[in-house]
Amino acid sequence: MALNVSVFKTRTITALLFAATMLLGFWWNAWSFLLLFIIIHFGCWWEFLKLIEKIHHTKFHLYTKLGLMTMGFSFLLWYCGYPYHFDSYIIKYNLPIPVSTAGFVFMLIGIYLQNTVKPLAYIAALGGVFYISFSCGLIIDLFEAPIGFTSESPAFYSSVMLPMIILFSIWINDTMAYIVGSLIGKTPLSKISPKKTWEGTLGGMLLAIVAMGFINLYVFELKNISDNYHWFVIPAIAALAGTMGDLFESKLKRMAGVKDSGSFLPGHGGFLDRFDSLLFAVPAVWLYIQIMLS
Repeated sequence: MALNVSVFKTRTITALLFAATMLLGFWWNAWSFLLLFIIIHFGCWWEFLKLIEKIHHTKFHLYTKLGLMTMGFSFLLWYCGYPYHFDSYIIKYNLPIPVSTAGFVFMLIGIYLQNTVKPLAYIAALGGVFYISFSCGLIIDLFEAPIGFTSESPAFYSSVMLPMIILFSIWINDTMAYIVGSLIGKTPLSKISPKKTWEGTLGGMLLAIVAMGFINLYVFELKNISDNYHWFVIPAIAALAGTMGDLFESKLKRMAGVKDSGSFLPGHGGFLDRFDSLLFAVPAVWLYIQIMLS
C-alpha cells in the first residue's frame, strides 16, 4: 500500500507534540506532573462516558457526566500527598471529601433531570472510577515513591523515575510490537484487535524488557538496590498489562461500534486511545512495588 504523505506528516507531527508535552509534564516539576494527569483524567473520562452511552444506547445528562467525573477526581486527590500542599493546607486531607460530595450532588441532579434511566449504564459508568481515576491516582502515588535510589540522586529525579519507566516501557513495547508484527506477524492475537499478532506482541514485550532493563541499569544507573532484576520485571509487567489495557479499550470500542475513542490527537485518536495501556500498566506496577519494594 502506497504511503499517504499527508497522513504520515500529520501523525508524525502529532506524535512529536504529544511526546514533548508528556515529557514536559513529567520533568518540569511536581505540579506540572499533577496537571498533566488531571487533564488525562478528565479527557479519558469524557471519552469513556461517550463509549458507555453508545454501548447502552442511552444519553447521560451533562450534570450526570460532571458528577461522575468529579467523584472520580476526588479519588485522584486522595493520592496527592507530598509535595502537593500550600503551607499547612494539604490537598489530600482537605479536598477529596467536599469534591466527592459535590460530584455526588451533580450526579443526583442529572439523574433527576433525565427522562430515562438505564441502571446498567450507570453501573458501567461508575466503573470509570476504577478504570481511570484510581489509575491516575496511583501514578501520582508512584511519583511520590522514590524506591531504590541513592541518597545522592536529586529528589525530583528519583520521584519521576518510576512513572517514566512505565511510560517508556509502554512506548517501546507498542513501537516494537508494531515493527515486529509488520515484519513477521502471522498469528492473530485476538478477534478483538485483528491487526495484533502473537509474534508482534511477544517480540514487542521481549524488546521492551531488554531495552528498558538496559536503560534502567546503564542510563538511569538504578543499581543501588540488592536485586537488580526488578528493573527488568517492572518493564515486563508494564508491557504485559499495557497490552491487556489496549485489548480492553479495543473491546469497548468494538462494542460501541467506533474506530477511535475520540479525535483529540489528529491521526492518533483520543485520550483513551493514547492512554489505554497506561491505565492498566500503572495499577499492575504499583501492586508489584507495594509487594516487592516497599
